[in-house]
Amino acid sequence: MVLPRVILKKGIKRRIFNGHPWIYDNEISIFPECEDGALVDLFTSSGQFIGKGYYNSHSAIRIRLLTRKNENVDEHFFSRKIIKAYTLRNRFVKTTDAYRLVFGEADGLPGLIVDKYSDYFVLQINTLGMSKFRETIVGVLVRLFNPKGIYEKSEGNFLKLEGINPVSEWLHKTGPILIPFKMNEITFLADLRGQKTGFFLDQRYNAKLLSNYAHGRRVLDVFSYTGNFAIHMLKAGANSATLVDQSKRALEVAREVARINGIADRVEVFEGNAFDFLRAVKPGDYDMIIVDPPALVKNSRATEKALNAYKELNLRAIKNLKEGVLATSSCTQAIKEEEWERTIYEAFIDNKKLGLQLFAGSQPADHPVSSAIYETKYLKFRAFTVHKIADI
Repeated sequence: MVLPRVILKKGIKRRIFNGHPWIYDNEISIFPECEDGALVDLFTSSGQFIGKGYYNSHSAIRIRLLTRKNENVDEHFFSRKIIKAYTLRNRFVKTTDAYRLVFGEADGLPGLIVDKYSDYFVLQINTLGMSKFRETIVGVLVRLFNPKGIYEKSEGNFLKLEGINPVSEWLHKTGPILIPFKMNEITFLADLRGQKTGFFLDQRYNAKLLSNYAHGRRVLDVFSYTGNFAIHMLKAGANSATLVDQSKRALEVAREVARINGIADRVEVFEGNAFDFLRAVKPGDYDMIIVDPPALVKNSRATEKALNAYKELNLRAIKNLKEGVLATSSCTQAIKEEEWERTIYEAFIDNKKLGLQLFAGSQPADHPVSSAIYETKYLKFRAFTVHKIADI
């Protein structure tokens, strides 16, 4: 099959040859005559073949490359890619029944997320080009893994930019809206009516490591969602946990998770704004505070506002800890790690307190960071013990 040809301008950027799959509109010399979402062949200005990808005239990222080979993008292609992704995650398969099977660009499948929860898959398609292969992807997952069900949860305002409609439905068989699964030997629930694909699997390592410092503590978990961090702390011996979130449903699911794990008597939930709650807390009410907000900005144009918000959150959390543990996180990809980290240090200074870092965390291996694609790195995590300067 002959595909439309796209020719790049002279002086092609090294990042493209080094493995980055995005081609922007200002890098293209000759545009294709094709419908949005169609596959195209990409060439340099001198005629050298670069790869195949899908095209969208409505996106600043005009082409997302799928392969550097002159091969067909078909069922065999997706099967090979998904098998490779599964092989990279093979160790997870032996220790948990929930992990990210496909992480978009990092696995060479831009626009596709596939999360596994027990015997079910939940997929998210974020681009028009990838949506053209929906049936092929489902067929490959069924053939390779024979799951009990496959659910698509593709939602968000960004879909409008791609020209695709939201999808939230079962694509293969059916299953529960709350899918139980095991993580770090704890039972959780993926909520298909909740955020993302139903759970945040990327905090697996950080929650487990933080739980080593939870015994005997009174925990405050703000932006708790369904209680990943709080439940980990309670199972590790925390005395109590207060969960704060604006989603009533998320807190109801968190209560159910606590009940399943036999710790409901130590859980308190508060539906409301995390900033307001932190303002109302009295210093000493808690001796472990976890701050894990959603992404506060989607692009680099509003980073200063987001950095101020991170500082405000950490400032209030540290103020409310006479001593104890602060755990703080950012999933905002547009903010550089050193900029975010600086807001934490400034929050300690403004409180006239000292933080001693327990550990620094990032995303787990089922959310791999590609050396060629900076955008695959997004999760930042720090845990500190909090002290009065005079006590050091």
